[in-house]
Amino acid sequence: MQMPEKLDFLDLKILEGLGTHGPRNITRVARKLGIKAETLRKRLKSMPSRIFFRYYTNIYCTNLGLKKAVVIGEALPGYEDLLIECLKANDFWIYLRRCYGMNEGAIAVYTVPSNHSEDFVEFIQALTNIGVAHNVQIFWSTCFQSVNSKTKWFDKESKTWVLSWDEWVEEIPKKDTQLPYTLIDPKDYPIQGDEIDVFILRELEKNPTVRLAALAKSLGVSQQVVEYHYLKHILRNNLIESFEVFTLHYDLAVSDIIFFIFRFDSFEKCSKFAASLLDKPFVGGLGKVLGENTIIGHVYLPRLDFRKFIDALSKLVRVGLLRSYSYVILDPTKSKRQTISYEYFKNGSWIYDHHKHIQTLKDLVGEIKLQSHASPNVSLIDSEILSSSVSGRNSRKNRISLFGENVEGRY
Repeated sequence: MQMPEKLDFLDLKILEGLGTHGPRNITRVARKLGIKAETLRKRLKSMPSRIFFRYYTNIYCTNLGLKKAVVIGEALPGYEDLLIECLKANDFWIYLRRCYGMNEGAIAVYTVPSNHSEDFVEFIQALTNIGVAHNVQIFWSTCFQSVNSKTKWFDKESKTWVLSWDEWVEEIPKKDTQLPYTLIDPKDYPIQGDEIDVFILRELEKNPTVRLAALAKSLGVSQQVVEYHYLKHILRNNLIESFEVFTLHYDLAVSDIIFFIFRFDSFEKCSKFAASLLDKPFVGGLGKVLGENTIIGHVYLPRLDFRKFIDALSKLVRVGLLRSYSYVILDPTKSKRQTISYEYFKNGSWIYDHHKHIQTLKDLVGEIKLQSHASPNVSLIDSEILSSSVSGRNSRKNRISLFGENVEGRY
């Protein structure tokens, strides 16, 4: 598979370096690559015309008292868009996307205050009770480990990726079982940040390259205060897991983004498999399901190589390295992102209004019933099943375009 036109190996090395060292460290990346910082900046300035890429800040939400949940729901036919709106009813979503495969549905990622896990489960169960979705699955996960490798398996001479699936299968049993801390089940969920820290993190999610002076101005404090919080709180307490550079380095017209669930019989097999993917150019990010030998994550592959990837997975099942796998294909045209729930962090703790979330579901379903004039299909959605009486809608502002989706900064 050839890379996009007008993109060369140095571009890939730059993107890889920015993911490894962070987009805030242009000089360091340039030094590692042996080029001038000004040359790197010029490349970056022209790169959007040659390839799609975005920077993300991945927050280590565990150290903010937040527990990550991935939800995959199969929509009731005809209510696919309503399912998305219902998933947004919970204030703590950070990512939403339509998906398809055997059935149409949606995938969502939440960072939920750890002491409200049971409330969140009730919220997700309500989606099936009201008839918007069925077969809804919740995967409580570690934080995600981003994979920023862009040059592995790339041939500079032919300017193509050579995805060596047989080589990968043979590599897995030889890998170490030591996983990065982001893929290890946490013992607890301490809150190791204050309101200034969470504000800074929210702004870094919106723009990982934002200057600390600009953050100080937004907060109405001195730059020294922001620098202190960034260095002594955010970095020292590992509140940033990594910076990610998301790219479409294959032709999107003939490629897909796929979310996988990989299940294993032992921790050893699970960890070796995960370790084998941490430097592969087709992997975006990985998480581990809490208390299980299960890896979840998304890959980006040309369709012909996707079939070869499936063949490789089948071989892994046959030789006993993998127990099973399942996947959904993500719709690149219908997705949304937003930052962590800054506005719900007060006095060192998270405000989680379970009754409001349920009421928002009730309001959404009620609107659909009114709009449909009591059509036969709508009888499947009974808003009276939702017993909460607390009202209120959450609002979002400052929407930023991103890959056909919205990154919504919270205020």
